[in-house]
Amino acid sequence: MNRRGLVLAAGSAITASAMGLPAMAATPERKLGYAIVGLGGYGLGIIIPQFKNCQHSKLVALVSGDPAKAKRVAAEYGVPERGIYNYENFDSIKDNPDIDVVYVCLPVSMHAEYTIRAAQAGKHVMCEKPMAVSSKECEAMIAACKKAGKKLMIGYRCHFEANNLEARRIARAGGIGKLRYFRSEHGFTAGNPNAWRLKKAMSGGGSLMDIGIYALNAARYMTGEEPVSVYAKETTDRNDPRFREVEDMIEFQLEFPSGVIGSCMSMYSANQNHILLIGDKGRIDLEPGTRYEGNQLWVGQDRSKLVTPPPGPGATQWAGQLDHLSLCIINNKEPIVGGEEGLRDIRIIEAVYRSAREQKRIALT
Repeated sequence: MNRRGLVLAAGSAITASAMGLPAMAATPERKLGYAIVGLGGYGLGIIIPQFKNCQHSKLVALVSGDPAKAKRVAAEYGVPERGIYNYENFDSIKDNPDIDVVYVCLPVSMHAEYTIRAAQAGKHVMCEKPMAVSSKECEAMIAACKKAGKKLMIGYRCHFEANNLEARRIARAGGIGKLRYFRSEHGFTAGNPNAWRLKKAMSGGGSLMDIGIYALNAARYMTGEEPVSVYAKETTDRNDPRFREVEDMIEFQLEFPSGVIGSCMSMYSANQNHILLIGDKGRIDLEPGTRYEGNQLWVGQDRSKLVTPPPGPGATQWAGQLDHLSLCIINNKEPIVGGEEGLRDIRIIEAVYRSAREQKRIALT
């Protein structure tokens, strides 16, 4: 590496250590190649533009059912024609040595199939959250990647977002005393009733699967604990054409081994994005907490101190996420948000749905 590369690597290692991320060794000059599967709003609009911010990852291939769109995107981002695939010839990625990682940015019902096929083609996998429509599918995805000897990481971008990392550090360092209560509400106003997110067969569920998973995952990574029970209640207007198949509002309470209580809400009929931690000596607020930009962090009893966090591990949360998997592959480390992390969330989500359906507390194992 040149001098600048060594300085950047050293700085990244210091930042990673301070934020609880595993330190990675210096990397070779070659960036690892990603194939993006699905050129929808997230894959095309959010992930693909992030490669310019990466130090260890680059875009080398596209998978789309729209050949004209794929060619247009390939031309814009410098992807060679040999790197354009469709869903029928997807398995031939095994013959492309430029592809190291497949990033699955598809409707949730397709996550398991394309993760498994990517592993069978000899590629590492980044899969967008939620991991799959069921814990059974998650288990199959994990098994397929293990059998192929490939890494599996779930796209939990907030684990690489500076405000979330700093809030977690402050909480775990005792900055607000003993943590007693966690609260998070996540939601937005869903529009088109025909969107795939509102079709249960494609999404696996409604607001809980899509946006409520942010509240659930934050409860786990902020407390550093796994919940032991859950109690949930659903509120949905089935006369609303948006909610004929999936839930609108679902609130759930999590009990943690230390005695911390987590109160979470997800919704498809109101805009909200908030994380709150309350200890016996103070509080931490993130509002918004998990948006793509504009997140803010306060510490104090009455939001008295706006905190500017140290930089995250990447230029952006997505660059940090993409480069983390690349570095894990290069250094043979396990991702901090591997398949088991996604599986744990889906198992809890299944318990939340069961609790709301049966109207009783569900113990978690």
